[in-house]
Amino acid sequence: MKRIIEILRGWARQLKQQLLTLHFAVRDPQTPWYAKALALLVLCYALSPIDLIPDFIPVLGYLDDLILVPIGIALTLAMIPPEARERARAQAASATVRLPKSRIGLVLIVAIWVLSGFAFAVWYAGYF
Repeated sequence: MKRIIEILRGWARQLKQQLLTLHFAVRDPQTPWYAKALALLVLCYALSPIDLIPDFIPVLGYLDDLILVPIGIALTLAMIPPEARERARAQAASATVRLPKSRIGLVLIVAIWVLSGFAFAVWYAGYF
């Protein structure tokens, strides 16, 4: 059990390091606009205080954190030129910055839930 906890802590540290890498890559002028846009979306989602799928839902609640965020990070890092990616990794390794909670991510997730609820209500009303 102790070994599993250590593995999970290491994985969490890596995830934080990769999010910091994205944070610095967004500010690099060599990073293309589409990689910056995706990096901002991934950062907003990862740092949002609420999730798209709430954690209290069994299995699915943690699935978004365990799958969507790492896939988003990997895809974004693949879009960033190697020189910019290495500079961002070096900055992230030496940084003492803490990533804040994302208010934009919060607004995006709430907007998705509200729009989904509205679409469902319109769809459901069409049956009566």
